[in-house]
Amino acid sequence: MTARQMDPRSRRSRAALEVALRHLVEERELGRISISDVTKLAEVNRSTFYDHYADLDELAASACTATFDELLADAPLLGEEFGSGAGAAFESLSRMFVHVAEHSHLYRTLLGPDGSARVINHLLDRMVGAACRRREALRFGSAGPAGDPHDPLDAVLAGAVLGSIAYWLRHGCPGAARDVAAAIWPQLVNVSLRDKDLAARPGPELDPLNRSGRK
Repeated sequence: MTARQMDPRSRRSRAALEVALRHLVEERELGRISISDVTKLAEVNRSTFYDHYADLDELAASACTATFDELLADAPLLGEEFGSGAGAAFESLSRMFVHVAEHSHLYRTLLGPDGSARVINHLLDRMVGAACRRREALRFGSAGPAGDPHDPLDAVLAGAVLGSIAYWLRHGCPGAARDVAAAIWPQLVNVSLRDKDLAARPGPELDPLNRSGRK
């Protein structure tokens, strides 16, 4: 955090802008909100907005980070929690969909057709990073290595969950959150376990394009 961002006046301005945006997305789609709308509600100058954010997408990503972190707190850690921990992992996935349902308008606004690709990518990156950190903490403890933030399996699972959330929102969140979690759970398990299985059995299966030349 820069010295400017630590300044109390700067923090107040950022907080006012973020609160204003969260209030506005409760009323209308993100694409129908202007910077002028935000600065007017926050009672700050337009120049103050640009002191802190490049554009509305950057403000939206920052304003919703706390809500995203609530979502990620319940993200299941697949691949390391099966066996005795499988039930807990499924309950975590269920709580994710409960959280989305509770904040459905916000998520629908940000992740829907008129939302922000930058916000979607921001959330996806945070989901992948959270999965990596939790896996490494289980494996090595809090003092362990940071791990690889680009693990392909983390990206596959995070993308599948985020895509399921967006699809569910787009159709009005039909059915109970737990039922939705139950519908996608077997597929997440299959992907996670297959990755572990192939890692334990190196061979042609690891190269679907058969670049080794073997028939």
